[in-house]
Amino acid sequence: MQRRHYTSAPVSARRVWIIVCALALAVGLAACGQVSDPVSSENDGVYVDAGPITYQLQVSRQLNQYTTEDSQYLSGLPEGQGTLTPSQLWYGVFLWAKNQTNEAHVTADRFTIVDTTGDVYHPIPLNAELNGYAWTAQTLEPSGIEPAPSTTAANGPTQGGLILFKLPTAVYSDRPLTLNIYPPTGHPATISLDL
Repeated sequence: MQRRHYTSAPVSARRVWIIVCALALAVGLAACGQVSDPVSSENDGVYVDAGPITYQLQVSRQLNQYTTEDSQYLSGLPEGQGTLTPSQLWYGVFLWAKNQTNEAHVTADRFTIVDTTGDVYHPIPLNAELNGYAWTAQTLEPSGIEPAPSTTAANGPTQGGLILFKLPTAVYSDRPLTLNIYPPTGHPATISLDL
């Protein structure tokens, strides 16, 4: 009877191949949600740099003033801004920011949304004393984040500061929408928004 000899080379090659595939998968997953120039509107979690601060879109969506969660986002509206016409909707953009530099910097306090027809929409200012979710420009020390960890916004469902817009329902026909972030210094950034 003749004895066959097996080598371990095929097993080793298979193990190397599995390791290579696992590393490729890990690199791919590590990049999830960190695309700075998204190609679609499904981009919650995208990071962009506006000036020296890095911003992350936590979520953006239409708000329903009649639900318990969303009604809280609409507190602190200026007088006369609390109602919608039948052709308007509330739209919330929830941002997170981090100062990844070695110096203190102020976060953005100016934002716009632009639709595909070129119409520009400005946010409704919210009273941050009445609305714990409202985005307000903050000075962030190195590694500082907004919203700060101990705040209502950071511990809320979106974990982001709210920038509130009143938009016409016609924007559904004029998608995608683009959020522009204008920092106090440096270059602005844009994020494509889901609606």
